[in-house]
Amino acid sequence: MTAEIFHPATYTRAVPYDRFAELRRTTPVCWIEEPAVGAWPAGPGYWGVFAHADVKRVLRDPDTFSSHLGGTQIRDPETSGDLDFVRAMMLNQDPPAQARLRRIVAAAFTPRAIRRLEEMIADRARVLVDAVLPAGQADFVDVAADLPVWTLARIMGVPDQDRRLLYDWANRVIGYQDTDYAGLSTADAEALSPLGRAALAERPASMTRPDGRPLNPRSRVGLADMYAYAHGLATAAAATDPAAATDPAAATDPVATDGSATTDGSADADRDTGIVGRLLAEGLTDAEFENMFFLFAVAGNETLRNGIPGALLTLLQHPDQLESLRRDPETLLGPAVDELLRYWPPVMQFRRTATRDVTLGGRDLRAGDKVVVYHASANRDETAFPDPDRFDITRSPNDHVSFGFGPHYCLGAHLAKTQMRAMLGQVLTRMPHVRPAGDPVRLTSNFQNGLKHLPIRWD
Repeated sequence: MTAEIFHPATYTRAVPYDRFAELRRTTPVCWIEEPAVGAWPAGPGYWGVFAHADVKRVLRDPDTFSSHLGGTQIRDPETSGDLDFVRAMMLNQDPPAQARLRRIVAAAFTPRAIRRLEEMIADRARVLVDAVLPAGQADFVDVAADLPVWTLARIMGVPDQDRRLLYDWANRVIGYQDTDYAGLSTADAEALSPLGRAALAERPASMTRPDGRPLNPRSRVGLADMYAYAHGLATAAAATDPAAATDPAAATDPVATDGSATTDGSADADRDTGIVGRLLAEGLTDAEFENMFFLFAVAGNETLRNGIPGALLTLLQHPDQLESLRRDPETLLGPAVDELLRYWPPVMQFRRTATRDVTLGGRDLRAGDKVVVYHASANRDETAFPDPDRFDITRSPNDHVSFGFGPHYCLGAHLAKTQMRAMLGQVLTRMPHVRPAGDPVRLTSNFQNGLKHLPIRWD
């Protein structure tokens, strides 16, 4: 039986690394059943890819293993319209079309933008730790969650009072398999800008269809409030920086200078319009614009929200490595972050679709078959990593695939590592003898390797 590899409940207990190791030894490419989960119907099944070399082969060959044909999530979009919509996202395109959108996203990650962000991120991490230090204990998931949300709000030009919306949209998408997250809404409507309140009114009243079937949270209908906000923000950005709407060279730097915003949701005269202003200059279709907003607001958020708490839990479970890192963070924090990403990959798998008949890992795949690469398994492959289940912050080389590989390698990888270093650096230097204060609680998800709670205390 292979259904447990797909079933979200499996990951509530732990990532099944022992089962992955068994599959790498016996059937490194094998057929995975896709049973019904709650109200979600059964799927046709897919080929799971577990060996490091095979995972990299799939990711480097979009001509054979397409992101565009069926998207990059295991579950197929429910309608042809849903499929057409998600195909407009950069993650769900293949070269050469993908290269155009990738170039636009890269504008947010220029060396100048990253340098400015590094200073801001370090300051923000310090503020977040300052807020909880006197208590001597905290849920680290809550502490860490604000950093990626805050960072993305700066990149996107989202007013500070609206950034909690980014948190809620990510919860809806990454937590749809978890009842604690699926309907969670934490934004205080009274604290939102008028733009935020107007968008909130577009939120689906229910995530269940009239016929009882669940509403796909990744669909345009399932995120109607987010897309309404995206268009409202674009209107404000165009009013603030009208030249950017027609001239890409006139678009302001995608990092906001001071994070301030007026209460009506528009930008101050001294404030950049964020990446949204640049998107306006690129002539995107509505679907491309909305999916690009999704990419920043949700995909750029969820990875760090899970990766930073997972990194601290890993260190707490390996106190010798934590102590070594504490003694020499300047030397070891960089390689430690890569090892933490290998050991706790925030994203466990991604899907492709075979474009033609092909043999992979000794198995004959047919055109149209779903192919799902398991980053979590590849990162523990004994043929790529000596003693792969050992956590070693000095490991080098470290050829993990937590940020993907090939044409879809994550453009935000450097920014993600910057945030991890900033938050972990604060914990190492300012939370003496940090230790668990209760049991961690895992997210129910077969996609995100996440934590809902990580209680900690310190002296």
